[in-house]
Amino acid sequence: MALKRKLVPQSVYRRQLAARLRELREASGLTLTEVSEQIEVNQGSLSRIETGERGTTPVLVRALLDCYAVTDTELRDDILDLVRADKEQQKPWWRKYSTVLTPTRYDGYLALEAGAIALANYQPLLVPGLLQTEEYARVVIAQMRPELTSDQVDALVKVRMERQESRLSGEHPADLWAVVDEAVLRRVIGSPAVMRQQFAHLVQASEQPNVTIQLVPFSLGAHPGLYGPFVILTFPLPTGPLVWLENPNNSVYLEAESDIRNYNDIFDKLRASALSPAETRTHLIRTAEEFEP
Repeated sequence: MALKRKLVPQSVYRRQLAARLRELREASGLTLTEVSEQIEVNQGSLSRIETGERGTTPVLVRALLDCYAVTDTELRDDILDLVRADKEQQKPWWRKYSTVLTPTRYDGYLALEAGAIALANYQPLLVPGLLQTEEYARVVIAQMRPELTSDQVDALVKVRMERQESRLSGEHPADLWAVVDEAVLRRVIGSPAVMRQQFAHLVQASEQPNVTIQLVPFSLGAHPGLYGPFVILTFPLPTGPLVWLENPNNSVYLEAESDIRNYNDIFDKLRASALSPAETRTHLIRTAEEFEP
């Protein structure tokens, strides 16, 4: 499996911009060396722009479009809009939490999630972050990140709550399809009271038109999801999907077509084997009753 590791993944807009500029240069028949000489910009910088490793400016992009003989006004405007959108996404709402986000590259995931139109999330041990209650999230973060101070834990909890508001109830909500293992319901996080509240929240969330929740029961036995949790992020065309794999120090994302196909296949098999959304809702309600005092 090929892992593509980057500290901070490019924004959706930067990925689109990089692909469009590379296509236009190739269509013009020019090499990077020739472009570098014509517009007097370092070849290495141009290469990093085309791979999305760095952003650029409207001035430089206009020079590139002139070099490639792009005269179509609408096309030029579309590409310049991508430049501006990329710059805007470099000033996200989570920047004020950068001191606690950066060490685990969580900010990189937030940049991707912010641009996604659909999220397919499989979780074998925990409620997905976008569906956690504040109390559940606080316990999870404090126990998984014992090195953090209480203020830092509070900051990460706020990030998680703002994520939910932004992606599930914001101006342009994403579609979330979450498949969770039954172990998620059986592992007591915090206390029975915290779990009761979490179950109620899951039932309520499952009633939203853009949220689907399915449960993989213990009775299924072994299944493809035993490799671990993952998120498949889908973006507006022409940007391709990504798979995000989280770990404590350096989370990674996959963008090779073979990797995307593999994880889509795993997720499809999990959905087919899991309880239906309606059955899952009933199971959640029944399980919550077991935590009643």
